[in-house]
Amino acid sequence: MTKAFYAVGLWIRETGQALDRLGCRLQGNYFFHEQISRHRTLMNIFDKAPHVHKEAFVAPSASLIGDVEVGPGSSIWYGCVLRGDANNVQVGSGTNIQDNSVVHVAKSNLSGKVFPTIIGDNVTVGHSAVLQGCTVEDEAFVGMGATLLDGVVVEKHGMVAAGALVRQNTRIPCGEVWGGNPAKFLRKLTDEEIGFIGESSANYSNLARAHAVESAKPMEKIDFEKVLRKKFAHQVLLSVTQEVPPELPPPSPTPAQ
Repeated sequence: MTKAFYAVGLWIRETGQALDRLGCRLQGNYFFHEQISRHRTLMNIFDKAPHVHKEAFVAPSASLIGDVEVGPGSSIWYGCVLRGDANNVQVGSGTNIQDNSVVHVAKSNLSGKVFPTIIGDNVTVGHSAVLQGCTVEDEAFVGMGATLLDGVVVEKHGMVAAGALVRQNTRIPCGEVWGGNPAKFLRKLTDEEIGFIGESSANYSNLARAHAVESAKPMEKIDFEKVLRKKFAHQVLLSVTQEVPPELPPPSPTPAQ
């Protein structure tokens, strides 16, 4: 029965899109201008399908394609692309991959090796990072805009600085910070910085729960909340305009000189 409902729903949606294109053709100026978004957060490719744990958060504008697995408590944020078409992408538990990051795999390269992308538990991947056929172990940190190429390994408690380019087959040892282009050893991490990595993943896990609740709301509830906000704002405005300003005391006479 579920498959029958799915097939009928798909037929209705495809029919609606066909009618939309027909309408655009009749309008003339907007020939085949697509009005309906065909974005899919989870998309199969070949015989591979994404698997997302029920306690993970995937933002509506993110794209998980093919052989991608996301563990419990992890969060994939807005604009991210995780593409597991030529190999697999694994994301552990409690990990956050922040907005506009790209995670891909390596099918072929100069060494002829095939690399999946494996991201461990409680990892933080900063905004707009690029991870290509690499391994990031548990509780590691990848800064904003960093690029990790084929065969890179970031060990536990390793840190890649923002904007760094880590070349192929580089290994970043535990407790070290690497940065620059190409990335090189900068210094050892302090105990406070190692503790911050764990705090970052925990903070994002908590934040993801709030985003998950909001993104799961049906349109009817969103529209209802908009009406309530407008009504409340109108009442506040009326109370402000109707409030009588307090009377000012008369000025005290200036003493004679």
